[in-house]
Amino acid sequence: MNCNEPDTYIVENKVSAKLVSKATEAKTFTKEKRFNEKLCFLVDMSVSSGKNRFLVYNMETDSIINSGLVTHGRCNEMWMEGRKYSNVPGCGCTSLGKYKIGYSYNGTFGLAYKLYGLDKTNDNAFKRFVVLHAHECLPETEVQNEICQSDGCPTVAPGYLQQLNQIIDKSTKPILLWIYE
Repeated sequence: MNCNEPDTYIVENKVSAKLVSKATEAKTFTKEKRFNEKLCFLVDMSVSSGKNRFLVYNMETDSIINSGLVTHGRCNEMWMEGRKYSNVPGCGCTSLGKYKIGYSYNGTFGLAYKLYGLDKTNDNAFKRFVVLHAHECLPETEVQNEICQSDGCPTVAPGYLQQLNQIIDKSTKPILLWIYE
């Protein structure tokens, strides 16, 4: 984080109202669905892709315990300006909504986690092969400009995926990944 730039989620030493609202809803959801009730992953697509917008959120202490960069889908364009969202197979776009992080496997880009879309806006995630994985095109720290784009997967830097891997693999219950705007 650049010292001259305020944290996107902290405004006058308070966590942003949008993050508090999402975290509150995540707490209810995780309890009802028997997901991990301590931690969830929140991704705010309204934040610039060069900024840490993938948050590991501790629901017990209402705090961000880790954050990193994450791509958004390019919707089959060479470079997409702005954001578009879709759930249509083959669209190459990000799908908003709640996901259950599934099993890990070794895919095209190495370690990856299957994602199960839990909402109407992302229920094609599994058949679209939308997965959580890493790619070298992502820097490990925030940058001034937008970062590379994906074909719809929430893609993170390799070092950040290793940090997430430790959290996911230690959890005895599914972890919620929620992508919103």
